[in-house]
Amino acid sequence: MRALLSVWDKAGIESFAAGLVDLGWEIVSSGGTARRLAADGIPVLPVELVTGAPELLGHRVVTLHPKIHGGILARRDVPEDLLELAQHGIEPIDLVCVNLYPFASVAGRPGATEAEAVEAIDVGGPAMLRAAAKNFAHVVAVCRPEQYEVVLDELRARGSISLELRRSLASEAFATTASYDAAIARWFGEAEEFPETLTLAFDKVTDLPYGENPHQRAAYYREVGARRHLLSGVDQLGGRALSYNNLADLEGARRVARQFEAPTVVIVKHANPCGVASADTIEEAYARALAADPVSAFGCVLVANRPVTGPLGARIAEHFVEVVEAPGYDEEALAALRAKPALRILREEERRADTPGELDYRRVLGGLLVQERDADLAPPPLEPVAGSPTERQLDDLVFAWQVCRHVASNAIVIARDRQTIGIGAGQMSRVDAVRIALEKAREHGHDLRGAVLASDAFFPFADGPRLALEAGVAAIIQPGGSKRDAEVVAAVEAAGAAMVFTGRRHFRH
Repeated sequence: MRALLSVWDKAGIESFAAGLVDLGWEIVSSGGTARRLAADGIPVLPVELVTGAPELLGHRVVTLHPKIHGGILARRDVPEDLLELAQHGIEPIDLVCVNLYPFASVAGRPGATEAEAVEAIDVGGPAMLRAAAKNFAHVVAVCRPEQYEVVLDELRARGSISLELRRSLASEAFATTASYDAAIARWFGEAEEFPETLTLAFDKVTDLPYGENPHQRAAYYREVGARRHLLSGVDQLGGRALSYNNLADLEGARRVARQFEAPTVVIVKHANPCGVASADTIEEAYARALAADPVSAFGCVLVANRPVTGPLGARIAEHFVEVVEAPGYDEEALAALRAKPALRILREEERRADTPGELDYRRVLGGLLVQERDADLAPPPLEPVAGSPTERQLDDLVFAWQVCRHVASNAIVIARDRQTIGIGAGQMSRVDAVRIALEKAREHGHDLRGAVLASDAFFPFADGPRLALEAGVAAIIQPGGSKRDAEVVAAVEAAGAAMVFTGRRHFRH
């Protein structure tokens, strides 16, 4: 039996090759893999002795030869194939072990040149892997170090590889080459944001306990070639496995938190912020974020942008929190939080911005809706259209606006002193969103006098602003652009309040 081994990632390749040799296999290899195995005392037949041709073009042409691909693709149950092998002196190859040049990591490296990216495109590797996977009825296709022991165990147990395992390995091989080609296509298409053919590839990071509901299966994938993903750089320090809903809420909480430089806590429930506060200390920020809506915070995801101290950890542990994420924890905080066995404790030390040019996808029947990500973190342009907001009000208006853009539309956020005090989310009517935000504020004893209000889109009528103004709201921020803007401005002026337009809408459906 003959195995061809040619790998970029050489982790575990010596033990795999040694295991094959112990079972009587002959090893064919080339380049760095051959040198690595030979240095470890493993007998290797160089590819050039099989092909009778030297490596060409700086290792670009090594295995692209009939004596390699003929040996892989020959069907052992087709007499004509075997006759042709004999006529041309070609030995069958029964196992191909290939992993590919790391194109995605090279192309995604800051400062990588086009020439460097192009040289990282593997040609021979995918060709051999696809050939082996196509001929899975007779050939074993191995593409990941994690498969080595699986293959060796079955060879040791039964002397051959079952058709079931060969088929499974072929499936993984084709998924690997498809993902690899997708990453290359995406790199070539970066100049065209919405190419005619959109090629996407994702690698599984982990299975999830279930989806949005217990009867739905789920997993988390990272996009191939993305510089960062939701769980990169994250350490889980305690608690249960993260769920689908945990991750969705964590994404939403992070998007809000990263907009603020001051100590800030964001509490999210069902993908919407229900309490956000900035303060001079992270402990005060937590107290005010929780006080914003303590009922909705039950079973929340919480993100803090400062390390968690012992006293803060103890206070968080007093409440039912599903996930807490912060850049660090002291030992006293960890002890308090770990006393709640179900609480997922995440540490992310680096505050991450969006990957430049990243797109948003939404699944629809038989297709995708694709758009640019609404990722601009710059302060909004402010056009005063009624009254003159004070400096304190302007700070609160910007704070409310930064939160509002991450609330499901129709969205209304009422804030005071860098604390949300009422949020109306996901309503079909904007005036209903205002009512809910006001009711939330009153329900939890917040003083609406002098508060500010943010709306993610323009007010089509003056009814919503009037409700807020009558309740004591003193300043409003909204995009403007309604046919009835003049009516809305007049209502604000009549109440002696202030209003600014941003000229930019932030729907989030």
